[in-house]
Amino acid sequence: MYSKKLYGSQFLLLRRERSTQETWWSLEQIAGRLVEISGMGATAPLTLAFGLVLEAQRHGEPVVWITRDNSLFYPPDVAEGGIDFDAMVIVRVPDSRAAARAADQLVRSGAFGLIVLDLGANINVPTPIQTRLAGLAHKHQTALLCLTAKGDEAPSLGPLVSLRVAARRERLADGRFSCGLTVLKDKRRGPTWRYAEVCHGPDGLR
Repeated sequence: MYSKKLYGSQFLLLRRERSTQETWWSLEQIAGRLVEISGMGATAPLTLAFGLVLEAQRHGEPVVWITRDNSLFYPPDVAEGGIDFDAMVIVRVPDSRAAARAADQLVRSGAFGLIVLDLGANINVPTPIQTRLAGLAHKHQTALLCLTAKGDEAPSLGPLVSLRVAARRERLADGRFSCGLTVLKDKRRGPTWRYAEVCHGPDGLR
């Protein structure tokens, strides 16, 4: 049995109700790119990341979730959101540098449509590794999504990041949540678009 005390409340999955607009936030749009989604505290990076995982699984694309030993989402909520754990590989590593190295090996195989790296706040991913990851992602058209815990004013992982977005979560008057993105950098389109969707949270989420 899982205990929610083992998991950070900001990492709860919000069950998606609907998308409010057409978006550039889709597996197709981030395929072949190194993408960073960041947020601090009770924001929505996990919700928006798992939206992409769900999309990948519906298209039959294998998914890997790489996380650190001291961080993990709350599995029951994620499963309730529709994620098939039998079709998702979870890799646990000591730190962000090990996560990047694991991603290097996995993306090199060309077998995965989406690789998520939960890097947290203390990030150490040297530029040469980022260069390899960006090149391999482009070669195999794999979406590499990095989750980082930082504010908007903090710099991105590095110049190889093709798209950087900041996650937002706002509680609506009817108890639902608006989960959205603000684009901080987009090498293809510029920071000209936003994305938001309305979600239901699990019981007890404020």
